[in-house]
Amino acid sequence: MEIDIDSVRLITETALTIRGSRRRTTVPKKIVDRLELKNGDKIRWFLFKDGSIMVRKVID
Repeated sequence: MEIDIDSVRLITETALTIRGSRRRTTVPKKIVDRLELKNGDKIRWFLFKDGSIMVRKVID
């Protein structure tokens, strides 16, 4: 997947925490603020064949 770097607003990363069957990741505050995410909002994960991932806010 190629990314047009001019269309990127923010690049950030977090650590994944795995404990037993529970998997958690923290959405960085800057992303939460920019997407105006609220408790209970959903995000959708896309995994591509090349191993890249895209995460999008679910808009009803």
